Parts: sequence; structure tokens; C-alpha cells
Amino acid sequence: MMFRLADPWLALLLIIIPAAFYWRKHRCPRPTLAVSETDSAGAIAPSFRIRTRWVVPALSATAFALLVLGLCRPQWGEKKIETITEGINIVLAVDLSGSMAAIDFKLKKEMVNRLEAVKSVVSEFIAGRDGDRIGLVVFGTNAYTQVPLTRDYNTLTFILDRLKIGAAGDTTAIGDAIGISLKRLKDVESKSNVIILLTDGVSNAGEITPADAAGIAAERGVKIYTIGAGSAGKAPFLVNHPLLGQQYVYQQVDMDEEALKAIADKTGGLYFKAENTEALKRIYETIDAMEKTEAKANVYAVYNDLYPWPVLLALLLLLARIALENTVYLEAP
Repeated sequence: MMFRLADPWLALLLIIIPAAFYWRKHRCPRPTLAVSETDSAGAIAPSFRIRTRWVVPALSATAFALLVLGLCRPQWGEKKIETITEGINIVLAVDLSGSMAAIDFKLKKEMVNRLEAVKSVVSEFIAGRDGDRIGLVVFGTNAYTQVPLTRDYNTLTFILDRLKIGAAGDTTAIGDAIGISLKRLKDVESKSNVIILLTDGVSNAGEITPADAAGIAAERGVKIYTIGAGSAGKAPFLVNHPLLGQQYVYQQVDMDEEALKAIADKTGGLYFKAENTEALKRIYETIDAMEKTEAKANVYAVYNDLYPWPVLLALLLLLARIALENTVYLEAP
């Protein structure tokens, strides 16, 4: 949102206000009493009317200032960006299986589970894109389209932030996630289609194997970047013990890196492994740089005139001045 004065040079008229006060003080002296001395009246406290007689000229000056503001045409506008770049299609496939609850990533010096770290990094990735259509697919035992391809990055980030571990089931259907992502990419034609698939597990669910899904992607020219999140072996999980309350329990987590490498190799993508948040950030930065598109956009602004408001307020102040000048501050000629 932006504020501006369409004709700011008219603000020079405001110099009339101090000039008028100067002229009034030095060129129009108030008449003095036609008596030899005023010592006898010195003990008389000035009345409320005398103490506040500055109100009338103040109202006039304020009304004049508001009229000048109206002449300057104040405007309130909104910046509009019209994207004219085609951009590319990107589907973010995010694993929500139970193993994503492993607490082995750090965010702002605090230990967090893998999904929370992924949310933070992916949000930054989305914010850095411009002109691309981005969709969001989540998977566990099943795979779902969470957000179809869109340039509404605010909605995309809003929904990403509300993803829950286990929402799609506890197991991992990598092949189905690729299949659903391919369906979304088919919805909108683009010169380039990319899937960024992040998982920390082994494909052990779904109706289509990762290899078959990668084959279909390769036939369609869809590039898949695969990211293995987390370290292999045992990882800490926070569990609720019926007697001891919340406890950290180490559980075995396996990751099928060979399958992820095979998917990337078959589709012309790359495989990355992230064992901490910093590594995950660097991976998304690398993909961002590799798939960068030159954005072209028309930037313009739509303004609404606000001049009626200061003009209306000025007229009200002038009416108040006239009323006060002929009642409370009425002076004898």
C-alpha cells in the first residue's frame, strides 16, 4: 500500500499561514484602551474567553491547511504486479510419514522434528520464486494433492505451515507421491516441469513402485530432484509414556538412498542428502539456482483520491469558526 500527493507543489500555499499571522500581528495592531493607565485592572484574572481566543484563528489556519492538502490531491494506492513470464511448474512432494517426527534437526538453536525444519526451509524456497507455478503434494501411506499448481504463494505457504505428521498415514508411498505429482503437472502446460521429492524413509506402501513412477516421469520429460532428510540409524522421538510422561526414545529409521538416487538419475534430476537444517537450506538454494527463471513483470499502481475528506473536514472547521465567532467569541465593533 502506498500514499502520495498527486500535486505536491501546491503545498507551497501553506506558507500563506505564517505570513498571515505575521501580517496580522505587525500590520493590524489591536486598538488600545483610551485611558492613561491600566494598573487598576492588572489584578483581574483573564476570562476563559480571553484565554482561549486563539481558537478562532487556529480553526481558520487548520481549515486553510486542510484545503491546501485537498488541492494537493492525497491518494492511497496499491502496488500491482502483472507477471508476464511463463515460468515453470514445480511440485513439492513432502513426506508426512511417522518417521518425520524424529527430532534431529535444529531451528533457531532448538531441536525440532524433521517436518518443522522442512516447513521453514521450503517456505524460504517458495518466497524466493517469482512467476513459477508451484503445487504441494503430501504423502504417507497415501498421497494427496494439498495445493494444485498456483502462483498464490501466500496460500501455499499458509497450507504448508499447517501440515501435520501422520495426516496421510504412517508408512511411505513414494511411487504414489510421484504419480500424483505427475497428474498435477499434466494440468498446466509448461516448458519445464520439476518435482522436488523429500522423504526420510523407504517406500513401503502405495499402488505404484518408485521405479515405475520415475519411468513415467522420464517419458514425460519431468525432472525429479530427490532429497533424503535425516541421518540413517537411530533417531530420537518424543513419546508420551503412561507413567513417566514425555520421554525421548531412540528408534531405527531407514532410508532407501539407492532408490532416491535411481529416481533422480532416471529423470535427469539430482539426489541430495540433508542431515541437518543448514544442509537442507543449501540443497533448496542449489535447486533454486538450477531452476531459476528470469521473471518479467509489469509493475503499476492503482490510486484512489482522498481529497474529499480533508476538504469536508475543512468546511466543518470553517462552520465551527463562524459559529464560535458569532457566539462565544463575539466582539464589539
